[in-house]
Order: sequence, then structure tokens, then C-alpha cells
Amino acid sequence: MEVGNQTLHIGFTFLGLTHEPHLKVLLFTLFTLVYTFTMVGNIGIIVLIWLASRLHTPMYFFLYHLSFVDLCYSSAIAPRMLADLVSKGLVISLISCMVQLFFLCGFASVEAILLAVMAYDRYVAVCQPLHYMTIMTERLCARLVAAAYIGGILHSLVEVTCTSRLPFCRWEINHFCCDVPPLLKLSCSGTLSNEIAMFIFGGSLVITSVLGVLLSYGTIILAVLRMHSSAARLRVFSTCFSHFTGVLLYFGTILFTYLRPSSSYSLDQDKAVTLFYTAVIPMLNPLIYSLRNQDVKEALRQIMVRTAKHC
Repeated sequence: MEVGNQTLHIGFTFLGLTHEPHLKVLLFTLFTLVYTFTMVGNIGIIVLIWLASRLHTPMYFFLYHLSFVDLCYSSAIAPRMLADLVSKGLVISLISCMVQLFFLCGFASVEAILLAVMAYDRYVAVCQPLHYMTIMTERLCARLVAAAYIGGILHSLVEVTCTSRLPFCRWEINHFCCDVPPLLKLSCSGTLSNEIAMFIFGGSLVITSVLGVLLSYGTIILAVLRMHSSAARLRVFSTCFSHFTGVLLYFGTILFTYLRPSSSYSLDQDKAVTLFYTAVIPMLNPLIYSLRNQDVKEALRQIMVRTAKHC
């Protein structure tokens, strides 16, 4: 049915990652493994922090929530993407598309704020170690995490509200999920106001988070340069390396994807970037935060020993 130049349609279909049948099989197998590792890794981190009393500190409280966000983040995208790789012509309704967009934007924003909060936590631990426990109280940590979730929800509501009000005259999304840039391409009308909203709200959230990270790590670097002990420097480097690696991976892809004018979008290229931060990074985070972390290794060893004794 047509009204003016706009076609009313029951929903959208994703063009997905590829049309080649053999590549679909390969990608389905690969990303099923990625999603499985993501689930196992992040659930493992959550359970480990919950069970190990030695990990009941602010640092691991934030990591607990980061793993939860990665788990939800990946689950908002991966099941539908995998279904599209094995089934042809699956339709997603406008409401379902907006729900997916809400969770995608929401958890992406929460993760950005959480990474900035974790950088602040590392700054306090390195630069004010004697006052760490008096500054990073349970109450402050809970408020910081609550602020991250509230900020993510508010940003997501703005993006979903602006996008859902657009008139769409095409229904094939050149992507594997409902994201803002590919949806803007389907609109029959101008999208300048949406782009401005995305730059203002999304940009301010990301830039504020990045500035928080840069300020925290800039102060940490100055503190490290004033240290005379090489052992102390190595200890600080070991403490901050994992988080800084996660920050570089996440913010690098987010900034590349969203903070550009729409004229520079290459949706095929953006698929790979979006795939990286929605599927690969949630899988890598448990490895990044555990492989070099002696506390996590020791807590895991103690739980395994305790379990073996009970068996």
C-alpha cells in the first residue's frame, strides 16, 4: 500500500553480511563459536567475582557490570544475526527493530560510561592509594554504576524516539542489525535533525567518556614518571594495561562508526566495524581482564581447589 511517496510495509529485512551460501555457513559456524565464547567468558567472570570474596572490591564490582553489559550487548545482536545466516527473508517488525536499536544504543552507552568509571577507579588506586577505600566506597561505586545505566537508557531513548519518527520508504536494511546509520539511509525525508541529535547526545556521551579516560590516564602517567622504583612502575603498568587495552579497542571502533558525517558512511565497511564491537570485543573482554590478572587467576584456582575438595 502506498501513501504519497511512502510505502507502508510490515517490517524490515536485513541484507546481512553476505549473499554467498558457502560464506554464510562459514560465518554461522564462526560467530556461533564467538557468541558461545562470549557467553561462557562473561558468565564465568560474573560467577567468579560473585563467588570469590577476594574480588569483592570496587575494581571487580565495575568489571562485574562490564561483563553483564557485554553479555546483554552481544545477546541483543548475535541470535538474530545467526538466524539470518541460516534463513532467508526473515522479517523484523518496526517495533522489534526499535527494541533492538534501544538495547544496542543503551548497552553501548553504558559500556562507554563504565570504561570511564573504571579509568577513574584506576586513577584513585594509583594516585591516591592510601585513601582508595575511603574514596571508592560501596555507596559511590553503586552511584557511578547507576549513573552509567541511567545515562545509557536516556541516550538510547533519544536515539530510538528520533529514529522511529522517520518516514521509511525502503525496507531492506543493508546491515545485520538495526543501527542508526543504516536506518537513516532508508528514510524518505531529510535526516539532518537525526544526525544533529546523534552528534549532540551520542557524541557528548562518548567524548565525555573519552575525556574522562584521557584525564585519568594522563594523571596516572605523570604519577608513574615521578616514581623512582622500576618495580612500582611495572606494578602500575600491569594494573592498568588490561583496562587501557579495552578502552582503545572499544572507543576506537565507536568513534570511527558514529562520529562522522553521513556522507562518509560506507555501510559495507561499517558492518565489519559494528561486528567487531558488538561481537568480538564482548568475547575479548573476559580474556583481556583475566589473562594478565593475578587476582582473577588466584581466585579461580582457589574456587577450583574448593570444588575439588567438595567432590
